[in-house]
Amino acid sequence: MYWSGLKSLSHVNLFHSPLISLPQQQQGDEQRRRVFTAASYHEADVSCEYGSNKYYALCGFGGVLSCGLTHTAVVPLDLVKCRIQVNPAKYKSIFNGFSVTVREDGLRGLGRGWAPTFIGYSMQGLCKFGFYELFKAFYNDMLGEENAYLWRTSVYLAASASAEFFADVALAPMEACKVRIQTQPGYARTLRECAPKMYAEEGLWAFYKGVYPLWLRQIPYTMMKFACFERTVEMLYKYVVPKPRSACSKPEQLVVTFVAGYIAGVFCAVISHPADSVVSVLNKEKGSSAIQVLKRLGPQGVWKGLFARIIMIGTLTALQWFIYDSVKVYFRLPRPPPPEMPESLKRKMSLAGQ
Repeated sequence: MYWSGLKSLSHVNLFHSPLISLPQQQQGDEQRRRVFTAASYHEADVSCEYGSNKYYALCGFGGVLSCGLTHTAVVPLDLVKCRIQVNPAKYKSIFNGFSVTVREDGLRGLGRGWAPTFIGYSMQGLCKFGFYELFKAFYNDMLGEENAYLWRTSVYLAASASAEFFADVALAPMEACKVRIQTQPGYARTLRECAPKMYAEEGLWAFYKGVYPLWLRQIPYTMMKFACFERTVEMLYKYVVPKPRSACSKPEQLVVTFVAGYIAGVFCAVISHPADSVVSVLNKEKGSSAIQVLKRLGPQGVWKGLFARIIMIGTLTALQWFIYDSVKVYFRLPRPPPPEMPESLKRKMSLAGQ
């Protein structure tokens, strides 16, 4: 059953675009416009209304936990990955990187940069998940129920890109400090030491000079993370899980969330790795631009550390979605099921003979 389902899923295009565009009927009732995004949950089962301020605030809090905790947990792997990117001659592989780091700095050295990691990615998670839910509802309301279903992948892509734009502005200062601490030995050992030193040497620009490559890295990454996750969840319930989502228990639903998150994470790692290499080198050096770093690294250099990043981002993304969905379960937030074609659209397609 599961093997045949996975085989069917492998032939499905997760980013399929609709071939038709139907005019949206006028709807007098505002609540009806939210049916697509918030259908099929019982009022007694939730603690707040979908789209309320409380809903978005708790989604943002879920993002703080999911991004802040997971990125902090993989600081040792991230440290080695960054060092491979900026000094491949010394740190030749993941295992060699761990060995050299422990030999030179001890086990405590593997945790270097944990403070800016926790603060920066907590802020990023707040904006990433909170704004994603906000923009998704906003774009769905703009399109209306039928077109929101037809163009749902485009909605996921647009909402995630919009959210990540703001999330990276929140992340950039702490990311700059983290990379400087991890990749420049002797510069600073703590955030309290690093941030004032960077400001004294380069001013405020030191914290934001990496925001452009961050956008290049994180926006495609987040677009893939959210769109691939949403469509993978939809396909898993359709082709792999042997019963409807409504018949699954909460733990079973969280397992599906974890699996879909890991699949999305692998794609995320590959698509964002070249820009990640540029960010790591750029934040280590003074006076360099993203174009200069990219030219110096070359086509092969930008892929250094990819294996470590696939392991890190795959696990990271799966855990982030698992924690985020668990927060929704704990606070009894509305968790809309995978989207289904509206009845009005089914009737139109039936009349059109499709």
